[in-house]
Amino acid sequence: MGDWVANATKKGWLTSIFELGAWFGCLYSGFLAEIFSRKYAILMNVCIFVVGVVIQCVTVAGGASCLIAGRFVTGLAIGAISVNVPNYNAEVAPPEVRGSLVALQQLAITAGIMVSFWIDYGTNNIGGTGKTQSDAAWLLPICLQLIPGIALGIGLLFMPFSPRWLVHHGREAEARKVLSNLRGLAQDHPLIELEFLEIKAQSIFEKRSTAEKWPHLVELTPWNTFKLQFVAIGSLFTTKAMFRRTTVATVTMFFQQFTGINAVLYYAPSIFEALGTSSNTTSLLATGVVGVAMFLATIPAVLYIDKLGRKPVMLAGSTGMFICHITIAVIFGKNEHHAWVLISEIWPLSNRAYGIALGASSNWMSNFIVGQITPDMLKRITYGTFIFFAAMTAGGAVFLWWYVPETKRLTLEEMDVVFGSVGVARADNQRMREINREIGLDDALRRLGVGSHDRSDSSGDEQSRSPERKPD
Repeated sequence: MGDWVANATKKGWLTSIFELGAWFGCLYSGFLAEIFSRKYAILMNVCIFVVGVVIQCVTVAGGASCLIAGRFVTGLAIGAISVNVPNYNAEVAPPEVRGSLVALQQLAITAGIMVSFWIDYGTNNIGGTGKTQSDAAWLLPICLQLIPGIALGIGLLFMPFSPRWLVHHGREAEARKVLSNLRGLAQDHPLIELEFLEIKAQSIFEKRSTAEKWPHLVELTPWNTFKLQFVAIGSLFTTKAMFRRTTVATVTMFFQQFTGINAVLYYAPSIFEALGTSSNTTSLLATGVVGVAMFLATIPAVLYIDKLGRKPVMLAGSTGMFICHITIAVIFGKNEHHAWVLISEIWPLSNRAYGIALGASSNWMSNFIVGQITPDMLKRITYGTFIFFAAMTAGGAVFLWWYVPETKRLTLEEMDVVFGSVGVARADNQRMREINREIGLDDALRRLGVGSHDRSDSSGDEQSRSPERKPD
C-alpha cells in the first residue's frame, strides 16, 4: 500500500471513501425498499457488499485502486442496509418489543466494532510484525467480512416480507398470513385482525397524505417513488417550524460525528502510536480496549434513556467529551444511541420517514468529512486535533442546551407546540381517526375493550418514536 498509508491525505481518502459510499447508499435505500420490498432491498445490498469485499480481496494483484473501489462499493451497501434493516425489524416485530430492538441493534453494532478490533489485533502477527509481515495480516480481516455478509443474506431467504410493505402494495391476504406466522396466531384471531387494521390504517394515511401534498405522485410507479423521496425531503425546508425540526435532526447528527469518536475509532492505532506505544501490535491492543470500553458503555446507556430523557444524557456525554476527550469512546456509548432516538421522534407522522432519512444522510456525510480530515490534522496540528474536537463537542453541548427541546414522553401535539407548528399533529391524528373508523379499526378495538381514542394517540406516538437507525 506504501504511499496510501504514509501520505496523510491519501490515508484519509482510503478510510473515508467508505463513508462517502454509505452516504450515496443512504440516498437510494428508500427507493429500493419501496419498489422491491425491504427484504429484497437488503438482499440486493448484501450482494453489492459481497462484490465490494471481493474487489478489496484482489488488492494484492490489482493495487490500491481495488481497495479504494471496493471500500466505496461496500459503503454503498452498508449505507443502504443501515436504513433498511432497522426499518424491516420495526415492521415485522411485535409493537411491544420494537423499542428493545433499537437498543439491541446499537449493542450489536458496538459488539461488532469490538470484535473487528480484536480480529485486527489477532492477525497482525501473521508473518511477523516488521518487513516480514505477510499480506494476509490485513487481507484476512477484509476477507472475513464475507462471513457476516453472507450469513445475513442466507438468513433473509427464510424471512418473510414486511407486512406493512405487503399491505401498502395491495397484497393484503399475504400480509395477514405473514402476521399470523410471525405472531403464532390464527389468521382470524382478534389480535391479528387488530394489528392488520392498524397497519392498513397507517398505509392509507400515508397514501392520503401524499395525495393531499403531491397528487401527481400518488400512483406507486418506480419513477414516482424515486421523485417522491426528493420532493418530500424538500418539503422539510418550507416552513419555519419544519425547518427547526430539520435543523435539530441534521445538526445533532453533525455534532455527533464531530465529537471525534470516529476519528478515534478509525485512526486509533496511529493515535496510540503517536502517544508513544512501542509497536503497532501494542497500538492495536490499545484499540481493542477502546472497543471493549465502548461496548460496555453502551449497555447502561440503552437501559436508561427513557428514565433520564434524551437531552440530559446527550448533554452529559458532550460535557464529558469536552472535559476529557481521551475517553471519548466510553462517553460515546452513552451519547450516540440517544441522538438517533431524538431525531426519530421529533417529526409528525406524515413527515417522519423523510426526516429520519435526512438525519441519516447528515450522519454519513459528517462521518465522511471527519474520516477525510483527521489524518492531515493529526500530522499538521497533532494535539490540536483533539482541542478542535473538544471545541466542536462544546459547541454541540451549547446547541443541545439552547436549541434542542427535551422530547421524553411528549405527545405529537405537544411536540408541535414545542416546535411552533401547532395543528400539524392534530390534523394528522384527525385524519388517522377518520381512517380508523372507515376501515373498522375502532370497532375492533371496542371488541377488545380498548378505547379507540387512547389507542390511536398512543399508537401514533409510538410510531413516531420508532427509530430507523443507521450506523455509525
